[in-house]
Amino acid sequence: MPRTEPHAAPAGPTPALRLANLAVHGLFLTLLAVLLARAAADGALGPAGWATAGALAAGYAAGGVLRGIRTSRALGAAWLLAVAALWIALTLQHPEFSYLAFPLYFVCLHVLPPRYALPAVAALTAAVLAAQATTPGGLTTAKVIGPLAGLAVALLTAYGYAALYRESRARQQLIDDLVRTRDELAASQREAGRLAERQRLAREIHDTLAQGLAGIVLLAREARGADGGGADAAPLLDEIERTASANLAEARRFVHAHTPPALDGTTLTDALRRLADGADAAFHRDGDPYPLPVEAEVALLRLTQEALANAVRHAHAAHVAVTLAYLDDAVTLDVYDDGTGFDPATAPAPGSFGLHGMHERIAALGGTLTVESAPGEGTAVAATLPLRADRPDGVPGGVRSGAGRSSSAGVRR
Repeated sequence: MPRTEPHAAPAGPTPALRLANLAVHGLFLTLLAVLLARAAADGALGPAGWATAGALAAGYAAGGVLRGIRTSRALGAAWLLAVAALWIALTLQHPEFSYLAFPLYFVCLHVLPPRYALPAVAALTAAVLAAQATTPGGLTTAKVIGPLAGLAVALLTAYGYAALYRESRARQQLIDDLVRTRDELAASQREAGRLAERQRLAREIHDTLAQGLAGIVLLAREARGADGGGADAAPLLDEIERTASANLAEARRFVHAHTPPALDGTTLTDALRRLADGADAAFHRDGDPYPLPVEAEVALLRLTQEALANAVRHAHAAHVAVTLAYLDDAVTLDVYDDGTGFDPATAPAPGSFGLHGMHERIAALGGTLTVESAPGEGTAVAATLPLRADRPDGVPGGVRSGAGRSSSAGVRR
């Protein structure tokens, strides 16, 4: 049968729509078979009538077999016109075939647009009344009311089904929109994950490989300018080798996602003390140390590396102090230097990319990072990582996700 919904979505007929198509097919063919059986029993059809009936059955069946009729509105309308003409011819020969008007009502309402469907069903009704007028007794009230009642039932059923069809399509559209939105959200989350990973790698590379490579460059320049070369350059070359080895270890850590070499097999306190010693900085620890999550130790280690590198290379500080404090509800880290300083309100901090990355790293752990400086007065960097509530054994559970108080008030010049 041709399309049962003139404005159907491209998605194709729903299972309910296909079932309705089969029901209309079955109703028409069943009625046609019953009426032909009665006509055969009564001998009411002559050879011309049987030929017309055969053409009607074949023509109607073609609508369900030929794809062009089912997909083309023009071919569907031509098919319906041919079927209607054959039915009218058969009905004029035997008025009982007017019962076929009822399934044809549905076909017209489904195949034709509304502006054509209503005149078409009216024409079918007129044909039924004309056929009934040829029967014995002519038109009676019952013979008029019957076709009109069938027409009313067909119209109400067709338009009621059309409303259900539109509601079903709207619901399907809503489901499609939800699925598309879910897919877009998943894609956005994947993209956000990629960006976050890119930022994390940028921070790690800046805080480790970039710092080490910059140090190697400075040491190589100093070695090149060492007076007399040889013995004078040997300590610098040794330092270049150590720095390059450390950077190689960091690169391998990136590849294998291991703990930073500076924290491998040692404590955070010892790692920070070694960093401070390497930069000729003073190190002090307050409170009794307790276990911290790996990400918290890595963040404090990277912050110390960044602050020391800025103090030595950019601020030209004579004195640098690093203080790690284990408090009851937080871990704090303060790095102070007496270097050239800067004005945070008017100029970016030296190594600002690294400090920006440290702000993000500390904030991701629920902590705070404060940088205080002024021209000629040095710089103080203070970080606070709050802790979760103590476990029953008294050991803090690690970094919690909330803001903690800053310890920068304890670092003043």
